[in-house]
Amino acid sequence: MRYTEAKEHTPGRLHELFVDPYHAFDNDSHERQLHIRVMLYLLAVRPMQHDLLTLRVIHGWENGGCEPADLKYMEYPLRDITDLHRAADEFTSAMKNNVAFPEQKGSLLAKPLSDAMADAKADGQPLDDETRARPARWPSFEGGLALYTLFKMYHRLVYGEDDAYRSSQCRTSQGIREIHEFHLEEGEFAFLAPPGRHFATERTRLILHESQLEPFKRLLIASAPLFESA
Repeated sequence: MRYTEAKEHTPGRLHELFVDPYHAFDNDSHERQLHIRVMLYLLAVRPMQHDLLTLRVIHGWENGGCEPADLKYMEYPLRDITDLHRAADEFTSAMKNNVAFPEQKGSLLAKPLSDAMADAKADGQPLDDETRARPARWPSFEGGLALYTLFKMYHRLVYGEDDAYRSSQCRTSQGIREIHEFHLEEGEFAFLAPPGRHFATERTRLILHESQLEPFKRLLIASAPLFESA
């Protein structure tokens, strides 16, 4: 198993801007609001202006549950704030009308996990049901560390996290991505961003739980005057 699949606490794009990005978003950080708006401009607004931002809304995990098959999602291309309004309205309407949240075909964790375990078994590695059921054991097989890293990101976005900011790197189906994860008073969300020069040509994904659509929308709207003058 190659441990290049994922790395925790790796330097990413925000390390180019902030001396200490891990504390730039703490509540007691000087110029915290400016740091948040600079981050949003870099990771959300610039990709959106170049039609390179996709919103991924996750749902399905609740009451402490975290079964991979229960994690659902819906994606929306974000070209401007209107697209974000439209996505938020779809989920708000579903909640008001007591109907299922929007979801698309595909699996974020369950099928990739099954495929990775099947490949490992084909290579002669013995794996049991307990390995599947305990995410902390996934790194024992090829592809499992990347899936475990993504699992932890999704889990924190649903159930919360004490650290205001986390930076990781992970291999995904789209290639290597920087994970920029934020747990702020204003909202909780993450970005899967292409590294280096690929940031200008490949898609960034904004990931958040459905409950964070409105908070993120408010945060982005509040920052709009700064972006318009940039």
